[in-house]
This record gives sequence, C-alpha cells and structure tokens, in this order.
Amino acid sequence: MSGDNTNQKIAKILYEIEEMLEINSVPFKPKAYKKAAQSIENLTEDIEKIYKEKGLKGLKNIEGVGESIAKKIEEYLKKGEIKYYNELKEKTAIRAIIAHYFKTKNISLSELKQSAKKREIIYSRFTKPAKQLLELSGSLEKAKEAIDKVAEWANSRNLDYAIETVFKKWLELDRLKPKEIVKKPFYKNNPMIWSETKRKWYVIDKDGNWLEFAGNKDEIEWRIVK
Repeated sequence: MSGDNTNQKIAKILYEIEEMLEINSVPFKPKAYKKAAQSIENLTEDIEKIYKEKGLKGLKNIEGVGESIAKKIEEYLKKGEIKYYNELKEKTAIRAIIAHYFKTKNISLSELKQSAKKREIIYSRFTKPAKQLLELSGSLEKAKEAIDKVAEWANSRNLDYAIETVFKKWLELDRLKPKEIVKKPFYKNNPMIWSETKRKWYVIDKDGNWLEFAGNKDEIEWRIVK
C-alpha cells in the first residue's frame, strides 16, 4: 500500500463508515467520519508517509481526524483492515442493501427514513429479500453490484424492479446490459434521414414527403429515442 492509492482506500472506508452510521441513525459520528474522509481524500501527501514520520500524532494533525479515527487509520496501515469497519458492515449489511436499493431509485436515506416513519414505505417488507440477497451474494459489496446491474438494465428500459428481481436475474447478471441509447435527428420537430446514395440529409414532413435539408448541420437536433 503506497501513494495516493492508500489515501483513497482509507477515505473510501471512512465514507462507508459514515454511510453505515447514518443507516443506523447514529447521531454526530457520521459528520466526523465524512470530514476526516474529505481531508484524507484531498491530502497532497501520502498518509502512510505521514504515519511513518510522525506516528499517531501526525495522523491527528490532519484536519478532522481525532484520536478515535486516527487509531482506526493506524490499524489499517498496520493490518490492512479495520475491525470496527468489519463489525459495522456485518451489523449493517441488511439495512445497507435496502438503502442502496432505494438509492438506485433516487430515494435518499433521509427520504427513506421519513417515508418509513410515515408508513409510506413498509421498511420491514424489504428485510427478508435483502437478507436473502446477502446470503446469495455472499457479501454486501457483491449484493450492491448486483442491484446496480439490475437497476441499470431496468432503468434503460423504463421497467420497475424490486430486490426480488435480482434473484430472478441472478444467473444472467453478467449478460444483463443496459439498452443502447439511440439518438435520432430532427429538424423543427420533423424527423430526418440520411441518404447514403445521394450523401444528403432529408427532412420528413407530416405527410411523409422527403424534403432536401438546406440548413446547417448545427441546426439538426439529436434526440434520445427510447
């Protein structure tokens, strides 16, 4: 572990701890981990070098890094892992899967919590499939990756999806591809077509007539057609 790569790995872990603490509704701590993560992410110096030269004191000199977080960074630099992070992941995995699923539907964690309080979203309804997905995938990271693949595939086709959809698509996850985005040319809301033989653009009017396009290329509007 060396260079910016170590800084980014540690920052990523701290961001994930922040997210998990948010999921578990732990007050105050998430902001502390986020601040520390941002500082480490923006460091111009290798954090491993800082620790070798100045030890724990050097880590605590980084903005936003207090005693507790400094010790966790030290643990990572010595052992390549953080026990607290691993324990938190295990404890939070099912909730994290549910939160990630809703994130792919553009529902933030705070919105999810508010909806659950108002009983607009029955949170317990998602616990069983999230647990099944965790068992099926073997890890939180793989469960999230699977949800992302299904979400990308479904969203590109304007299809709804549930956590259970991931089970149904499990054996074909590697073959799931988002629908190719097709852009088609228009001029003043009329579709256009390119003639290879005449090497010209034509505008198709409402009666289906092909009218030779005499405008400039920058007047052609390319629209995504789903």
